[in-house]
Order: sequence, then C-alpha cells, then structure tokens
Amino acid sequence: QVQLVESGGGLVQAGGSLRLSCAASGIIFRFAAMGWYRQAAGKQREWVAGISGGGSTNYADSVKGRFTISRDNAKNTVYLQMNSLKPEDTAVYYCNRNKGYLELDWGQGTQVTVSS
Repeated sequence: QVQLVESGGGLVQAGGSLRLSCAASGIIFRFAAMGWYRQAAGKQREWVAGISGGGSTNYADSVKGRFTISRDNAKNTVYLQMNSLKPEDTAVYYCNRNKGYLELDWGQGTQVTVSS
C-alpha cells in the first residue's frame, strides 16, 4: 500500500524558512522521481520542484533560487527547504511522483502560511 506523509509546515513571517518532509512507503523509493506540489486556496495544484532517482533537480521559476529539493533514499524521504518565503508561497504542500510520471494517491499535505 502506497503512502505519502507530508510534514513540516507551519506559520512563518515573510523572509523566513521552513523545511518540509515527505515520507514514502509502498514504492521502490530510490528509483522514483519525486516532486513537490502546492495548492493555494481557490487555485489548481501546481508543480514546485522535482528530483530524479539520481538526484538531478528542477524547479518552477517562481521558487528557483529560494527552494531546494533533496532526498534521503535510506529514509525513503524527500525534503523541500524553503527560504526567503513570500506570502504568495502560502498553500498546502504535497509530494508525489514528479510530473510526467504516473501519480500516486495523494497524501494529506502540509499547510504553509506566510504572513506579510
């Protein structure tokens, strides 16, 4: 049974940082290209960042230079380090397979709220 569990969200002031974690189970994690996504209130879910099984990364233009995606295959966990947060980063953040791959069942996500 596939399970994705996101954590690490919270309330932070603009300019602050947060580190999100996503623990995956039920998949062969070390081969899986993983991604972070977010969904702001009233908007569609959007892709934020992705990392291949080999560690190559790519980012949406809106977060490039501020967010860093990484993974720990020993822990079946993918991370999203978010720095210089802006109010427009406020959203529920989810992890899943990276865009272009068959998506897994979505987890509950973790709320990130950035105050101005």
